[in-house]
Amino acid sequence: MNNLSQATEVILAIFVPALLVILFTRVTFNRWVALAITIALFTASVIAGYTREWIHYILDAASMTVGFWYATRMTQKSKSKSNDSV
Repeated sequence: MNNLSQATEVILAIFVPALLVILFTRVTFNRWVALAITIALFTASVIAGYTREWIHYILDAASMTVGFWYATRMTQKSKSKSNDSV
């Protein structure tokens, strides 16, 4: 990731963690597991040295929070639809 510009890294830090939480929630059907997998991936990324600046840590954490919030809304809507149809 050393070839990416600073602006590209910031944009990726804003969107990718949230999208991963949402994707993993759809795959695992559990938002907590999805959040844990996403945190594990980004922890491995930090340990491997792909992320070095504090602004990326902050943006990643904020993005994961937004993704978790959206995944919670998504699962609640899904549960309410299934309860209404029964």
